Amino acid sequence: QVQLVESGGGLVQAGGSLRLSCTASGRTLSRYTITWFRQAPGKEREFAATIIWSSGSTFYADSVKGRFTIFRDTAANTVDLQMNSLKPEDTAVYYCAATQTRSGTNWRYSNQYGYWGQGTQVTVSS
Repeated sequence: QVQLVESGGGLVQAGGSLRLSCTASGRTLSRYTITWFRQAPGKEREFAATIIWSSGSTFYADSVKGRFTIFRDTAANTVDLQMNSLKPEDTAVYYCAATQTRSGTNWRYSNQYGYWGQGTQVTVSS
């Protein structure tokens, strides 16, 4: 079992920055793919950024590419999401999720993930 806890959300003005952290317990993440999803009010949950722990490979949604950076801290067993140049449309609840790294997994889809955190609210004011 993997337990995930997000932290770091809050209120920020457009153009500002926030850093979210996903702390894992129960298992080391060496065999997992970790993804940040987000869900805005009235919208479906959407993919934001992924990191494959073993290789460090990262992937981003077009909407956040160049502004968000996902990275891991192997000592702390955490995955952070650094968010810069925030826009009002980035307002959402942000969730981290984990799935065992397997070939053929489409890590952009939330139904591929069995472990989820409780979410953290990010609000960007205009």
